[in-house]
Amino acid sequence: MVVKSIDRLGRNYEDILEQWRVITKEKQAAIVVLDMPLLDTRQGRDLTGTLIADIVLQRLSYLAEQERAFIRQRQAEGIAAAKARRQRFGPPPKQRPEEFGEYVRRWKNGTLSAREASRQLQIAHSTFLKWARGNA
Repeated sequence: MVVKSIDRLGRNYEDILEQWRVITKEKQAAIVVLDMPLLDTRQGRDLTGTLIADIVLQRLSYLAEQERAFIRQRQAEGIAAAKARRQRFGPPPKQRPEEFGEYVRRWKNGTLSAREASRQLQIAHSTFLKWARGNA
């Protein structure tokens, strides 16, 4: 198995170590980590080589988990700052078509279903109902 970096094996420290164990011990497969040649298990390793690989694996797994935690923390801080600036997330709200009032009138009269009205207006059914009921 060839991976670019060790963090591709799992989401956190325990996942990475568990996947490494399953692949190398249970499945008897070799792993090559392109970013870290010390973690190449293709050649038969002596006890010292295995010890060094295990130490490097544990260290890199820990660092990968820490980096993910930092990324999540920075992301949360960025979102909080954007919310404090009252920045809007997602796409801009849809504008009601000019003929929307006519479709609502026909829907309320029972001459047009909400689903057909939304189809003709090219908006989501739930959007039509939300707008027609005055919830948006």
